[in-house]
Amino acid sequence: MSAEGTEPGSGSGPGPGPEPGPLCPEHGQALSWFCGSERRPVCAACTGLDGRCRGHRIRRAEERAEELRNKIVDQCERLQLQSAGISKYMADVLPGKNQRAVSMASAARELVIQRLSLVRSLCESEEQRLLEQVHGEEERAHQSILTQRVHWAEALQKLDTIRTGLVGMLTHLDDLQLIQKEQEIFERTEEAEGILDPQESEMLNFNEKCTRSPLLTQLWATAVLGSLSEDIRIDERTVSPFLQLSDDRKTLTFSTKKSKPCADGPERFDHWPNALAATSFQDGLHAWIVNVQNSCAYKVGVASGHLPRKGSGSDCRLGHNAFSWVFSRYDQEFRFSHNGQHEPLGLLRGPAQLGVLLDLQARELLFYEPASGTVLYTYHGAFPGPVFPVFAVADQTISVIR
Repeated sequence: MSAEGTEPGSGSGPGPGPEPGPLCPEHGQALSWFCGSERRPVCAACTGLDGRCRGHRIRRAEERAEELRNKIVDQCERLQLQSAGISKYMADVLPGKNQRAVSMASAARELVIQRLSLVRSLCESEEQRLLEQVHGEEERAHQSILTQRVHWAEALQKLDTIRTGLVGMLTHLDDLQLIQKEQEIFERTEEAEGILDPQESEMLNFNEKCTRSPLLTQLWATAVLGSLSEDIRIDERTVSPFLQLSDDRKTLTFSTKKSKPCADGPERFDHWPNALAATSFQDGLHAWIVNVQNSCAYKVGVASGHLPRKGSGSDCRLGHNAFSWVFSRYDQEFRFSHNGQHEPLGLLRGPAQLGVLLDLQARELLFYEPASGTVLYTYHGAFPGPVFPVFAVADQTISVIR
């Protein structure tokens, strides 16, 4: 012990010995022990009866150093194995992954091209079929008109001949001759009366139904809802007192009790739980999506600005008058309603989202489920005056998504 604490250069021997390590700053002795409690080297005096490390976990410093050396060796071996694994991964796995990624990307491209090529081919075939159908309907209407033109030209000529003959009798025959021609006059009059006046006929009109195609409608609806976005906000002046409107004016929540008092202006629905959007449409193509998954009682569609707002009558109830066209759900019953006519829809489940497409030029209103790409109902007819997106909810909430 004393030799470990001597000053450098003292002692005997043929040459200088190893330099002593650092000494304990408290006792000036060699730090030949290790305190496991304080995790530091200590001297023998520190471990004695009066030392600060009395009762601590003590072991010789060289034992602790040997333990650390073994840990370092183990760690180096683990690092070596880890490095070998990484090198093998880089050499063997990553090239294969890269090759598979390239191969799968190529296959994915081919799949996209193949499917879009099939869709394109189907669209081209449907386009050709519909155009031929339009052409055939145009030819049919044109031929019907030509036939009618020939028929009525002959009728005009016949009427003119009868009239000329009758005028001639009136002008050139005396009384006796006129009496003798009574039978002929009767026959000519009867012949003229047999020529009826022209009547309106659907055969003379172009039938727009020839352009209707479930495939085209579905593709068109998907394309419109995917590209066209309307910022639909609800007009708070129209909101029923049984509905609460969110701050962003996109969500309606039903309440069995009237909400806080609000101004009862002429725009507000005072009985039915209805609300109109702030935006109206007079022409063009428009689309919006409504989240309806939380409600089992709602109506979504369009309404004319002439829709009455006051009272509990059918004239204010969506779908029960000539001013509103709506898709409605009540529990598990789905239907389209307009002017008191309710058409049941055989849906097995309620849509989570409801897409609405309004094509005023084509006079078409379409309801669509974006998730499945299903056209739920299509209405064809005129929409007089500007129309507004309209909403009603009698259970939970519905929200305009976009």
